[in-house]
Amino acid sequence: MPSFDEVLKEAGEFGRFQKRVFFLLSQTGITFSSLFASVVFLGRAPGNFWCRIPGAAELSERCGWTLEEERNFTVLPLLVGNESVTGQCERLDVTWGASASCRSPLGRYGNGSAGSPPLAPCRGHWVYEQPRSSIVSEYDLVCGNAWMLDLSQAILNLGFLAGAFILGYAADRYGRILIYLLSCLGVGICGIIVAFSPNFTLFLIFRFIQGMFGKGTWMTCYVIVTEIVGSDQRMVGIVIQIFFTLGIIILPGIAYMIPTWQGIQLAISLPNFLFLLYYWVVPESPRWLLTRKKGEKALKIMRSIAKHNGKFLSPHYSEITISNQEVSNPSFLDLVRTPQMRRNTLILMYAWFTSALIYQGLVMRLGIIGGNLYLDFFISGAVELPSAFLILVTMDRIGRRLPFAMGNIVASAACLITAFLPEDIPWLKTTVATLGRLSITIAFEVVYLVNSELYPTTLRNFGVSLCSSLCDLGGIIAPFLLFRLAAIWLELPLVIFSILAAVCGLLVLLLPETKGISLPETVEDVEQLPSHFGKCGKKQKHRDTNSYI
Repeated sequence: MPSFDEVLKEAGEFGRFQKRVFFLLSQTGITFSSLFASVVFLGRAPGNFWCRIPGAAELSERCGWTLEEERNFTVLPLLVGNESVTGQCERLDVTWGASASCRSPLGRYGNGSAGSPPLAPCRGHWVYEQPRSSIVSEYDLVCGNAWMLDLSQAILNLGFLAGAFILGYAADRYGRILIYLLSCLGVGICGIIVAFSPNFTLFLIFRFIQGMFGKGTWMTCYVIVTEIVGSDQRMVGIVIQIFFTLGIIILPGIAYMIPTWQGIQLAISLPNFLFLLYYWVVPESPRWLLTRKKGEKALKIMRSIAKHNGKFLSPHYSEITISNQEVSNPSFLDLVRTPQMRRNTLILMYAWFTSALIYQGLVMRLGIIGGNLYLDFFISGAVELPSAFLILVTMDRIGRRLPFAMGNIVASAACLITAFLPEDIPWLKTTVATLGRLSITIAFEVVYLVNSELYPTTLRNFGVSLCSSLCDLGGIIAPFLLFRLAAIWLELPLVIFSILAAVCGLLVLLLPETKGISLPETVEDVEQLPSHFGKCGKKQKHRDTNSYI
């Protein structure tokens, strides 16, 4: 009985069928990255705003004031003798009733020379020139409530974290394509509810759920793509991440054309409903079917793949070897029970955490320079494109480990150099910091590929999801680490980033090289990786053919 890799080679390792599935599933990267970075535009600054005095709305309507006239009566008197206030987070401690004059509503307090009214903190009475442009103006996330905007992004990352565990487990138990389709449906429905949430609490609840389903779409589509191609074609795992970058590049254009946050939210959520059409064109992963002892279904899919690729399976391919490993529901203990699996898991978890922490930290650091939000965001996304091409050029020639390690080490050096460059040459600091971002992006993209190559089929989706959950943890910690350490010394976060990246660069050298190898099918395959491969990275023959699918 042939192994799965032998059948896949006969059917075509990257033929017309795989290319079609790859292109279709890659679109998920665009929608996921848009969700990932959407807070930049959903929570953009609402423009000019001020605190409204109680009773001002009724008085303004009675007197026929414009917003500018109301602001003049409300804010300008506040500034007299109070140069330190802006009128955004404080107001005059007065209440305008029916007796207030339209010409001089503050007349009884004098003109400021005899004394100004006392001040009071603003509590929920803000007026915005652009009232529905962002969630900041929609839910009054200003002044003392400004921290809630950060909370909204933290909640999204918590959703990613929950999705990595819950949907990663579900995909290994119930199937890749089923969980992918359910996740797409969930992202679309939750996205609509988020757009029309009447209060911030409901917004947070469904943003969390949308994040959970969003992570399910991204991780599951990635695993499907890597499982239907041959070992020499798994670089598609890097190419698919170009679509993630394309989403980053496209997002500012969407936000520029759509003036309201609800429109932006719908624009990045509704396309997920189109992915439900994949039910008729993207099959279940045959590798997964074999691990669930559904060999007949797997062989039927392989014959369909061969037909689409213009090939024909040999008549003796009536059955594919099924792993002799018993099928069980995956758990964390399965990832750390044996020495090689334990080492791989711990190193990959640290690599995910470090890559996400440094990546987001450098993005936020470059973002504080101000300027045109749409243009700056577009450029920051374009900077990431060369990373994928550099990986494609190098990884098939020199392997995975060296680019993985060098990405981290160069990022470490760039962060450290940037920290100690003088302030009077900002262009050089920005250039070196950008080099650091390019390097950590390379490391970030390589960890996706290596992670999927170092776990057996029975644990692959769960292993990738669990390890990548540390990415979400890094994303939650990054803003707090950046801003709190910067308060001590502006460049201190870069020093911490440098240390974390240097350690990661050394640790990943302990991982097995996976260039040109077949995906492991059992835990035994993973444990024997060092003895299974020669110097050229080619798989050696093994006596027990039942060790493979």
